[in-house]
Amino acid sequence: MKDIFRILENNARASAEDLSAMTGLPLEQVTEAIRKGEKDGTILKYKTLVNWQKLGEEQVWALIEVKVAPQRDVGFDAVAERIYRFPEARSVYLVSGAFDLAVLVAGHTMQEVASFVAQKLAPLPGVQGTVTHFMLKKYKEDGEVLEGTEESKRLPFAH
Repeated sequence: MKDIFRILENNARASAEDLSAMTGLPLEQVTEAIRKGEKDGTILKYKTLVNWQKLGEEQVWALIEVKVAPQRDVGFDAVAERIYRFPEARSVYLVSGAFDLAVLVAGHTMQEVASFVAQKLAPLPGVQGTVTHFMLKKYKEDGEVLEGTEESKRLPFAH
């Protein structure tokens, strides 16, 4: 059953017929697994990864480190929820290390991202500090190489 989801994760356009052929499972079983996965939240979204740079649209991405004062009974969850409800926050993770949350933020300009941090994120109750790292270049996203080729740049080994 997990094979169905592994294939869909890499190719959301795979049809139930394709999945049946690739896994050897009966079509009805594949169709039911997909329906159940959509209903119970196993399948969260079907996604297309677009290289917006190729279309001439600039996007600014930043990784924001957030130091949080955990709250009684809810730990980091309440602050994380307030953060992930902002549309600018594309991903929010609880992490180990010197800071508590890693927030991936997208905007049209550096100023837009900086304003989000200064006006919305940093003032939140429980947020003790932030550090912003602007992404300068994306080489690979969601397992897909965005620029160049995946071929090895190494010279062949000669005896």
